[in-house]
Amino acid sequence: MSQPAASLATDTAQAWRSPLLGERRAIDLPQGTIEYFERGRGPTLVLVHGWLVNANLWRKVVDALHEDFRCLTLDLPLGSHRLAMSAAADLGPDGIAALIASVLERLGLTGVTLVGNDSGGAYSQIAVARHTDRVARLVLTSCETPYDEWPPAQFAYLRTVARDPQSLRQAAEALRAPEFRRSSYGAGAGIAKHPVADEVIDSYALPGACDPEVLRDVAGVMSSASTAAVRSAARRLMERPSVPVLLVWSREDSLFPLAHAERYAQALPGGELTIIEDAYTFTPEDQPTRVADAIRSFVKCG
Repeated sequence: MSQPAASLATDTAQAWRSPLLGERRAIDLPQGTIEYFERGRGPTLVLVHGWLVNANLWRKVVDALHEDFRCLTLDLPLGSHRLAMSAAADLGPDGIAALIASVLERLGLTGVTLVGNDSGGAYSQIAVARHTDRVARLVLTSCETPYDEWPPAQFAYLRTVARDPQSLRQAAEALRAPEFRRSSYGAGAGIAKHPVADEVIDSYALPGACDPEVLRDVAGVMSSASTAAVRSAARRLMERPSVPVLLVWSREDSLFPLAHAERYAQALPGGELTIIEDAYTFTPEDQPTRVADAIRSFVKCG
């Protein structure tokens, strides 16, 4: 029996990844299969997204940087991924950080610049602090600092929802409505200031609504978020001057205040801060060229 056209369209929408990301690849790990995308040549950048988005977040940044850098963009199991992890996978903060470190190790990467946005920045800090010496530089774009809560207050309810299977299913089902998912990723939510393409939002919002195993991963990720984990990692980074850190921050970010980024940059050995105008938390969506320019300058001067 053939699959209904509406179902096929949904499957295609949730699996779509921008061709700007480059070639899709995969690594089989004990926790499950991690997909990533590769484009360009040169010093290696590894780009990490946060909750309920995927590699598409970085598509325009990759397009701006691929002529100067080898861009590897991860598709992590944070709720908008195609391939669910094993039921036994550790998807807590240290577990996700370990996945990032495992990818670097399996690919034999050294001297990497690790770049994280939103909760991807939290995981990147933990990965550098606890798991790997393969990272030469760290770039954090509008994410948790040691002075923020994880998740931020505006989204603290997600941790509660994630612990109740029925509430989580209802929240995921709500994202099937196109207008609701557009508003969930838009300016009203304080996430992206400028409109995000419909196909990108669909790839973010639909996987958890359509695949119960992906939703199981969401529950594991969100229910285990830990402010203490970020603060512990940040303390280690403050004591580790061998890893320069660039903070690329939106002046208008309502989730992660610029004042916290300024304080963190001053506390980090070799910490730097670049301020991005006309953007909210999703700076790679709102101002990809400015984010790319900041990364390029940081790596070339480092």
